[in-house]
Amino acid sequence: MNRKPSADAGGFLFSITFAPMSTIIAPSILASDFTRMGEEISMVNRSRAQWLHVDVMDGVFVPNISFGMPIMDAIAKVSTKTMDVHLMIVDPDRYLATFKQCGAEVLTVHYEACNHLHRTVHAIKELGMKAGVALNPHTPVHLLSDIMPDLDLVLIMSVNPGFGGQKFIPHTVEKVRQASELRSITGSKALIEVDGGVNAQNAPALVAAGVDVLVAGNFVFRSSDPERTISDLLASV
Repeated sequence: MNRKPSADAGGFLFSITFAPMSTIIAPSILASDFTRMGEEISMVNRSRAQWLHVDVMDGVFVPNISFGMPIMDAIAKVSTKTMDVHLMIVDPDRYLATFKQCGAEVLTVHYEACNHLHRTVHAIKELGMKAGVALNPHTPVHLLSDIMPDLDLVLIMSVNPGFGGQKFIPHTVEKVRQASELRSITGSKALIEVDGGVNAQNAPALVAAGVDVLVAGNFVFRSSDPERTISDLLASV
């Protein structure tokens, strides 16, 4: 999924394609140095990463609080990458339109947080965003069988959500295989994304199992040369 400039009577707009030619790298801004966020986003802009991953946490669904709407607005103003927004919040339906206004292009909600998932997914799509659904580590993939054809993205959490820097859960590779099989069975075009503990050691197995999008946080932003690390991660798969 890439932003491409297109002419419009109202000014300069972006059209979005959603068919990756290669693995997509989505650095997670949650792992950045918040005192240098503008510089960190500029680095991502220069890099070979295609997306910027933004984790929104409410302190209720997960035991942490991250970014609110003003920060989202600020990020959107300087980022040139696709805004991949992951909502780790209760009752996300209240905020779908707001996150669209804040620059979200891919909006992912949690299976565990939605009472009426089909309605939520289609509300996201009707607002002009790509719709994703995330699964916590304990949530089986087969629960998406009825909604899979409607999805643009499936996010498999490879750590328990809420905090960066956690250890990758090895069973995630098998869950990715299951999601890939379900995608084939249902005829879905959804991309498969993994978030949590991703690095150059586990990325090849994840991509071989069917991953399209790798979210990388500490592995990128805590490295001595983040831009080089992004290139190396792409080279590893």
